[in-house]
Amino acid sequence: MADCGCEAPEVKTLDERRVLRVALGLNAAMAVIGGLAGWIAYSTGLLADALDMLSDATAYAIALMAIGRSALFKIRAATLSGGILLVLGAGVLVEVGRRLVFGADPISEWMIGTALLSLAVNLTVLRLLAPMKSGEVHLRATWLFTRADVVANLGVILAGVLVLWLGTPYPDFVIGALIGLYVIKEAIEILRDARSEADE
Repeated sequence: MADCGCEAPEVKTLDERRVLRVALGLNAAMAVIGGLAGWIAYSTGLLADALDMLSDATAYAIALMAIGRSALFKIRAATLSGGILLVLGAGVLVEVGRRLVFGADPISEWMIGTALLSLAVNLTVLRLLAPMKSGEVHLRATWLFTRADVVANLGVILAGVLVLWLGTPYPDFVIGALIGLYVIKEAIEILRDARSEADE
C-alpha cells in the first residue's frame, strides 16, 4: 500500500504551498527593500523592480489561495494576477514620464547593489518554481512573474553601470520604461493563458 501513490496529490499540494510561501516571503521582503532603495537612490529602475516584486508577492498569495480550489477559481486567480501586473506596468511608465519632466539624479551604487541582491533572490525563487512552469494556469503565472523579475534585475544592473559610467540619469529612465513595458507584456501573456484555459 505504501507504493500505491495514494498520497501523492496531497504531498504535491504541500510542496506547492511550501514553495509559494517561501517565494511570497522573499518577494515581499525584496519589494520593501527595493522600494526603499529606489526612493533613496532616486531610481525609476529600482522602483519599477520593487513594484514588480510586489506584484509577484501578490501572485504568490493568490496562487496559495487557489491550491485545492476549482479550475474556475484558478483561472480567476491568474486573471487577477495578470490584471494587477498590467496596472503596475502602466504605473511605472507614468512614473518614468514624470521623472523625465521633473528630473532625477539616480545613485548608481544603490541601483547596482540592490539589483544584485534582487537577482540572487529571484534566481533562487525561479529554481524553486521550475517544477511549476508546466503546471496549472495559476502556477504557470507565478513562474512567468519570476522570469520577468530576473530580466528586470539584469536591466537595472546594466542601467546602474551606465549611469555611473556616463554620468547621466537617462539609462535609469530607459530601464524603468523597459521594465514597465516588459511587465505589461507578461501581464498580457498571463491574461491570454487564463482566457485559453477558460475556453477549453
